[in-house]
Amino acid sequence: MCGICGEIRFDGGTPDVSVVNEMTCAMTRRGPDGSGIFAKGAVALGHRRLKIIDLSERGSQPMVDPELGLALVFNGCIYNHEELRAELEDRGYRFFSHADSEVILKAFHAWGSECVDHLIGMFAFAVVDTDTGTVTMARDRLGIKPLYLAETPGRLRFASSLQALLRGGDVDTSLDRVALHHYFSFHSVVPAPHTIYNGIRKLPPATVRIITPDGKSTERRYWAPTFAPHPDRLDWDEKRWQHEIIDSLRTSVRRRMVSDVPVGVLLSGGVDSSLVVALLAEQGQTDLATFSIGFDSAGGQSGDEYAYSDLIADTFGTDHHKIHIGTDRLLPAVPDTIAAMGEPMVSHDCVAFYLLSQEVSKSIKVVQSGQGADEILGGYHWYPPLQHTPREDTTKAYASVFFDRSHDEIGALLAPPYQLDDDYDPSWEFALAHQSAPGARTAVDAALRLDTTIMLVDDPVKRVDTMTMAWGLEARVPFLDHEFVELAATCPPDLKIAHGGKGVLKEASRALLPAAVIDRTKGYFPVPGIRHLEGGVLDLVTDTLRSSAAVDRGLYRPEALERLFADPNGYRTSLEVNELWQVAMLEMWLQSMEALTTR
Repeated sequence: MCGICGEIRFDGGTPDVSVVNEMTCAMTRRGPDGSGIFAKGAVALGHRRLKIIDLSERGSQPMVDPELGLALVFNGCIYNHEELRAELEDRGYRFFSHADSEVILKAFHAWGSECVDHLIGMFAFAVVDTDTGTVTMARDRLGIKPLYLAETPGRLRFASSLQALLRGGDVDTSLDRVALHHYFSFHSVVPAPHTIYNGIRKLPPATVRIITPDGKSTERRYWAPTFAPHPDRLDWDEKRWQHEIIDSLRTSVRRRMVSDVPVGVLLSGGVDSSLVVALLAEQGQTDLATFSIGFDSAGGQSGDEYAYSDLIADTFGTDHHKIHIGTDRLLPAVPDTIAAMGEPMVSHDCVAFYLLSQEVSKSIKVVQSGQGADEILGGYHWYPPLQHTPREDTTKAYASVFFDRSHDEIGALLAPPYQLDDDYDPSWEFALAHQSAPGARTAVDAALRLDTTIMLVDDPVKRVDTMTMAWGLEARVPFLDHEFVELAATCPPDLKIAHGGKGVLKEASRALLPAAVIDRTKGYFPVPGIRHLEGGVLDLVTDTLRSSAAVDRGLYRPEALERLFADPNGYRTSLEVNELWQVAMLEMWLQSMEALTTR
C-alpha cells in the first residue's frame, strides 16, 4: 500500500522533477516508510512506500528493471503474487525481490496490458516502457485503489490522491457543474471520470489507459460483472447458493492474509466483519487482533455496538481492542477528516473511520474490513421495494429511494452560475443509461450492478481508502474480491434481499456465528455527537457557510441557506442525510483544498 504519482510530457520538454517530488511528499501519510523518484526522458515517477510485502529495500519503488526496459510505480496489494511468481519463473523470468510490485513488472512484460486479467487484488499502477516512452496505467476491477489525473496541453500528471495534484500546482480548480449535480443528487457519489474540479479527472475502475509519447491515449474496460443467471448454476437451490457464497468468501478472506506483517480485522459486530473473524478462526488464525470503535451516547442515540463485537471476540478468542472516542475528540477531528478526503463525502462514518484508523495504526499496519457486503448482496433498504418493479421502471423507482434531491430541488439550492441547463439531469441520465444496459436481468439486479460498480467505488470504498491511508493503515476488503463479486452477481436477487437483506449470507452464517449477531437490526458506525447539529458542530457549520470564502464563492442561493439555518436538523434527504451538513461539507472541503494551493 502506497502513494504513487508522476508527470508525462508530450511537448518535447522534460518533466519537472521538483513538482513530482512535491506531489510525492504530499502523500507521506499514505506511505510513511520510504520514498523514491525516477526520471527518464519525458516521464518522471514518484512513490511513497508502506512496507507490507518484502520489507527489504529490494521492494522499494519506483521499481526499475533495466533488463526488461520497464519502470513501475504501484499502489495496492496483489494477493496471488506468489502463484504468479512461480508461473513467471517457469517462463524464464528471474526475480531480484519478493515484492508483489516486481511480479507486476514481469507480468506486464509477459502479457502486456492484459496482465491485469492475471492479477487478483487491489491496485493502481503506471508502467513506463523506458525505451519507447509509452506509459500504461491501470486500476483494479472494483476501484479500491484510486488514480487521479490532471491533463493540460503537453502534459499529464497522475497521483493516488487529489491533494497531491493540487500540491503540484497548475490545476484548473473551477467547479465541474455535472459533478456538483451528482454530489447533491447521487448521495455525494461523483462517478468517474468526473471530480468536483474541472481540471482533475479519475481513471475509472477496471480500466487500462495506454499513453503514447505524442500524448494520444486509448482506454479499455477489462472487466464487468454480469448480474444475471449463469447457465452452469441454474439448478442450484438455496442451500447450494449458501455453500458456494461462504466458500468463495472463505477463499477471499484467506487471500487477504498474504503479508509480511500482522493482519488484523476491523470488527463492528455486524454480520460482515464477524464472518471475516469466524472464517479466519476456522482457518487456524489465533490471537487475531480485532478493533471496535465506540462513541459517547448523545440525543438518546447509543454511541457503540460493543455488545456484539464483544460477543464475537469472546466466541473466537481474539485479541480485542475496544477504542472509545469521547465527544471532546469529535469536533477537533472534523477538519482533519475533511482534509483527508480525496473528494467531498457526506457520511458521518468518515469521522469514525478516521479516528478508528488513527488508533489502530498505532499497533498494526494491515486490517481486513467487512465493507462492500451490503452493495454486493443486497443489504440496503432500497432494494426490496424494487423487487416487483418492471425492468423498464428501474431508474424511476431507484431514484425515488436513493437520490437525495430532484433536479428542480438542486436548482433551488445552487446559485445560477453553478446550475445546469433546465433540461439536463446528469444523475438521472447516468443512472438510466447504466441501469438500462444489457447484463442485468431484473430491477434489483440493475440497482445492485449500479451500486456495486459505481456507488460502492465512490462512497464506501473511497471512504475506507482515504481514512485508513491518512494514517498509513492498509485496509483489505474480502467482499470485493472480484471472483466473489462475479459469483454473487449471478445469485438470484430474491435470495439476496431475503430476511431484511443479505439473506443468503445470513443463512450461510448460521453454522459459524451466534444467532444474536445474525438476527440483529442492521447497524451503522454510530457517531451521535455529530449526527445532530448543535453546539460546536453547528457553530463550525454556520461559520463555514457564512465565511468570506463561502460568500465570495456564492455556491448556494442565500434564501436556501437561510431556510436550512432556521431549522438545522429539520431538513433531511431521502436517505436521512442532514441537508445543512451536506452543503457545509462541500464548502468545508473546498476551503481545505484551497489551503493546499496557497502554501
